[in-house]
Amino acid sequence: MRAPLAIAGTELRRFTRDRSNIFFALIFPLLLVVVIGLQFGGGGPSGRVALTGSGGELSAALAAELTDAGGTVTETGPEDMRERVARGRVDIGLLVDDAAEEAFAAGAPAQVELISSSDAGSPAAVQLVRTALQTLSVDRTQLTALIDAGVPEAEAGTALAASREAVAPVELRAVDVDEIAQELGGLGQFDLGAATMVLLFVFLSTLGSAVTLIQSRRLGVQGRVLAAPVSGAQAILGQLLGRWVIASFQGLYIMVASALLFDVDFGSVGLALLIVLVFGAVATGAAMLLGSLMDHEGAANGVAVGLGLVLAALGGCMFPLELMPDTLRTVAHATPHAWGYEAFAEIQRHDGGLADIAPQLGVLAAMAVVLVLLGAWALRRSVARAM
Repeated sequence: MRAPLAIAGTELRRFTRDRSNIFFALIFPLLLVVVIGLQFGGGGPSGRVALTGSGGELSAALAAELTDAGGTVTETGPEDMRERVARGRVDIGLLVDDAAEEAFAAGAPAQVELISSSDAGSPAAVQLVRTALQTLSVDRTQLTALIDAGVPEAEAGTALAASREAVAPVELRAVDVDEIAQELGGLGQFDLGAATMVLLFVFLSTLGSAVTLIQSRRLGVQGRVLAAPVSGAQAILGQLLGRWVIASFQGLYIMVASALLFDVDFGSVGLALLIVLVFGAVATGAAMLLGSLMDHEGAANGVAVGLGLVLAALGGCMFPLELMPDTLRTVAHATPHAWGYEAFAEIQRHDGGLADIAPQLGVLAAMAVVLVLLGAWALRRSVARAM
């Protein structure tokens, strides 16, 4: 087993020495996660608010109310607040000055300055802020009425708090009967993009490693390996193992990075890793086959990028399968990406178990076996072929 591991280690070192892989394997996938998330993502924050206040009672109550309603509140200065709104970093900017604080404390009408951004999420954020202000206004009106009736302020506040806890809040639930909306509705904003980028870059990065196989054949490395006390099976196993490790690392990196940076939920982590490992085996076989059939590095690199992007687009990695016409969805299942997409969908959206993704894993495993056998056969023939 030492010989295959040594060959695999050599392939990994050659892959890591290519500095372009730092961008394409580590940075570029996360950028595309953001892009896909912004286009097709599920629920993000319901309202991003930058709040500028003097730290008084109104500012604190407003921040607490917005946070309880699901908004994201950032307390900052007036200049930074306006800059965040202008750059689209927040949906709403709120300015609570001293006059508003004094009016609120006295039970009088208070004016709060609201600055809205031009982003698509700003109307929803405006409604969130208005609801919060109306809630505070009602609470203050009730408290003032009790105080005017002769109830001490402390007792009035306690009574109002007890009444709010005693009355169950009204729950309004909207149910969308659209099948596509129901299918994608349970996803976080970046969940879909992260899963599809795992598939895209596992296949693309591994397929790109076919270039190193062509280089080793052209330089006679494969011939010298076979001339050593290494069997043909060991040499092929080393090549397969090296590319499979590249594929697995690429998938694992995107999963960990997107979970830490974007709070992506892949469902069952163990099953997600299993999908990556089986899908990586498919990509490994495809890379072996491509690297054995082609003799020119530039042409192979072009085919790898073009084929990887076309299969990914057809398999739902750039445009969700649920939005495709039925005929195109049927054709998409000729790609391994579509089966990987459906496997991730099961564990991400439906809390699926191993039995639920067994059909997808079975198809991917069959594809991997066919491609690995074809790649091994083609590599044996290519070593003896003059380049």
